[in-house]
Amino acid sequence: MTFDKTKVVYQIYPKSFKDTTGNGVGDLRGVTEKIPYLAELGVDMIWLNPFYPSPQRDNGYDISDYTAVNPLFGDMADFEEMIRVGKEHGIDFMLDMVLNHCSIEHEWFQKALGGDSYYQNFFFIQDQPTDWVSKFGGSAWAPFGDTGKYYLHLFDVTQADLNWRNPNVRKELFKVVNFWRDKGVKGFRFDVINLIGKDEVLRDCPENEGKPAYTDKPIVHDYLRMMNQATFGSDASFMTVGEMSSTTIDNCVLYSAPEREELSMAFNFHHLKVDYEDGQKWTLAAFDFEELKHLFHTWGKEMSERGGWSALFWNNHDQPRALNRFVDIQNFRQEGATMLAASIHLSRGTPYIYMGEEIGMVDPDYEGMSDYVDVESINAYQLLLEQGKTPEEAFKIIQAKSRDNSRTPMQWDASLNAGFSTGTPWLKAGKSYKDINVDKEMQGPIFKFYQELIRLRKELPIISEGSYLPALEESDQVYAFERHYEGQKLLVLNNFCGREVVVTLPADYQKGQVLLSNYRGTEVAETVTLKPYQTLALYTK
Repeated sequence: MTFDKTKVVYQIYPKSFKDTTGNGVGDLRGVTEKIPYLAELGVDMIWLNPFYPSPQRDNGYDISDYTAVNPLFGDMADFEEMIRVGKEHGIDFMLDMVLNHCSIEHEWFQKALGGDSYYQNFFFIQDQPTDWVSKFGGSAWAPFGDTGKYYLHLFDVTQADLNWRNPNVRKELFKVVNFWRDKGVKGFRFDVINLIGKDEVLRDCPENEGKPAYTDKPIVHDYLRMMNQATFGSDASFMTVGEMSSTTIDNCVLYSAPEREELSMAFNFHHLKVDYEDGQKWTLAAFDFEELKHLFHTWGKEMSERGGWSALFWNNHDQPRALNRFVDIQNFRQEGATMLAASIHLSRGTPYIYMGEEIGMVDPDYEGMSDYVDVESINAYQLLLEQGKTPEEAFKIIQAKSRDNSRTPMQWDASLNAGFSTGTPWLKAGKSYKDINVDKEMQGPIFKFYQELIRLRKELPIISEGSYLPALEESDQVYAFERHYEGQKLLVLNNFCGREVVVTLPADYQKGQVLLSNYRGTEVAETVTLKPYQTLALYTK
């Protein structure tokens, strides 16, 4: 018995979704208020980014209390009400679990600092630091108080890594997971979970900034099985996803194959680096279509043949809007938005929609650095200037790559601040809100297309269960794949270009039924002409 593969998940960044108090910050009551809207869209589950107490050094991923609600977002009564209203509308909740590290303000770290040896064993504390590099830059080690020792932080200096080799740590973290299960939560997204299996002895590792010493280690699989057995594994309807940093197909098959009893599925991010010049994020480059297609085909085929399961997505809280990255939005925003949606919703895996994606939201088009609040972007701007870029050149790169692009307030209507807040939003609304907002778009082609994709996944097992086979691999502008299921076949063609292309169809599909298209009146014969950013799904049996 595995989880329901017809389900579609909607990601909410609570801070930016809907503010009900006028303080400029989105809250849990705002989520509750909009549940009927999400029910109309048709989603089954809402993934919430962290809303726990936190110093907010890393947008809530630095947790100081795992079993409480940050007053900024409301209280536990608000949380319980949100779960209840969700259930009334057939929507469950998936929470973000950050179990690789905790804030140094967490009582465990504070007790460790105070000299309690029991809690010192919750962390990696040693006399000499290794040469590992933090993912936020600089050494991955910081002085542990005034003891002369050092503690490990793979991320921000205020995020101390937890020692999963200590059974007491595992016991405490499993208690956290069960606490939220008892509150009615039906899913978890585990943050950078493939980094929890550090080597037994932490030594220098000059290769790749130390990553081989702590990424995808075999013991991670043991820990995930332990957690599965101690927590959510007893509930077959439960859905779990692991965020996997710098991972491999081999490991993601293991993380997600049902018989291994680890997780339901895995996120990987390789496809969102195809517009990085020389692998560097803070650069401007056109996306590499060949690389994108190759990654989708390789992961799609291997995960299909080997029984793994992927979480499929274009957008999240850490990425600029996919529309700006992959589509000519000046001329083809609606066509591009629907094509991108079909390219993952008709594929093999569980699709994730990031808030605003279903109405075709775009990057905010800010005018200056003073509009940005993301610390990563502000640091990157300074670094670009130091590297010799002019302020104009550096700003253009930030405009294209900042995480704030996806964190702008949800655009509900054309009123001030996009209907997000009656106060001053914590982050300025994007310029497009008067034209692109829920009020306007609910009757428009993008929202309706998402509803149709969700409906088709629920109705047709070929979409939720079918295998994945690459198709038209030679095309330099069409990403195409087939799905096969019990004698039925589906061919999905996605034109990633702003110009038409003629495609010669495989014989089986020349008389196929048009299951879905984002253009009307497509003629299907031996060949088919795909319009700019057209998606076309042909069904046959």
